[in-house]
Amino acid sequence: MPKKPRKQSAATPATVAATRAGISFSTRSYEHDPAAESYGQEAAEALQVAAERVLKTLVAQVDGALTVAVVPVSASLDLKALAVAIGGKRAVMADPADAERATGYVRGGISPLGQRKRLATVVDASAREHPTVLVSAGRRGLEIELAPADLVALTSARTAPIARR
Repeated sequence: MPKKPRKQSAATPATVAATRAGISFSTRSYEHDPAAESYGQEAAEALQVAAERVLKTLVAQVDGALTVAVVPVSASLDLKALAVAIGGKRAVMADPADAERATGYVRGGISPLGQRKRLATVVDASAREHPTVLVSAGRRGLEIELAPADLVALTSARTAPIARR
């Protein structure tokens, strides 16, 4: 007898972390297209949310240390500004395999919440301009919507202007 397909649970390390912290959040899902070139832009379009409110999670190395940068999908990461925000000299994008290993998530589904290893995190200052923002909930096609202040608190992040528009 064939197995019935199971409905995928919305529980991920990111949603578990948010639940344990007792913050108010919601999850929003969409059908991920494997051919999508930009995971964040795909989420913004599928969920009909302004791209400035959907934040992508990028992993960089600042002076050799893995660091998380959270910026709007409508912008790119300013590596020099990230290094300054962390108090470092030089930043480069991390190897994707290193990012996946450190966070416990796959590329395109890396969440700033509930990571395997807590990394220094910087959230772009523009996030505070919105009542809520969306970040990956830990897998492609699933976003978590929460207040920017809760995102900063849950990740022990600094905020700084690290996005280049």
